[in-house]
Amino acid sequence: MKPYVICLMHASLDGRTHPSRWRPKGAGTDWFEKIHDQLGGDAWVIGRVTGSEFARGKPYPETSETFPRENWFARRDAKTYGVVLDAQGKIGWGRSDIGGDPIVVVLTESVPDAHLAGLRGEGVSYIFAGKSGIDLALAVEILNRELGVKRLLVEGGGVANGAFLRAGLIDEFNLILSPAIDGARGAPFVFDSAEEDSDKRAPLTAMTLDSTRDLGGGVLLLRYLIQNDRARQ
Repeated sequence: MKPYVICLMHASLDGRTHPSRWRPKGAGTDWFEKIHDQLGGDAWVIGRVTGSEFARGKPYPETSETFPRENWFARRDAKTYGVVLDAQGKIGWGRSDIGGDPIVVVLTESVPDAHLAGLRGEGVSYIFAGKSGIDLALAVEILNRELGVKRLLVEGGGVANGAFLRAGLIDEFNLILSPAIDGARGAPFVFDSAEEDSDKRAPLTAMTLDSTRDLGGGVLLLRYLIQNDRARQ
């Protein structure tokens, strides 16, 4: 079964997501974690680039061990899981949780055994969702079936958000909009794509503004409900 998927992002008025670049500085930048908690997800998911910002370790050493390409869980009893898309197994974690939420890495079957040994040694759970590229629909189905995830928060970066959008998996979009502007090249957007996906369009057929919440100081929380063309998924 597919979880209910909510994309939560915080952006400037020009859709950029690095608050350190915004002007004026500090415009509503303390709201993301508050709204994240209020949405009450069973898990949250980020892409490899964002996930690397939390990593403390180095690439795992070679091993003579071999492992089946089967899902492996260090824990199944957490209230919330931190899910990271890492198709080729690039991140050496050096930790087993982010903010107390156990890490679950989404891999492809092409990852080396050394990486699986490293994840197991650090108590980092992992699932397989494709042979060489991640099948997001399969990944969220596994999270629901194996860990009971019914409500999933998609929280960037832009490439990961865009992949979920193009896969037709996002049911709701919550945007914290700050009265600030980036105004220069080079910063990531709320939704983006890798070069190979630049011509692909999302099967999105409608967006309905469900609510607008004034958070104070000119900061707004916009909640949109999304409809997707299921026939194109």
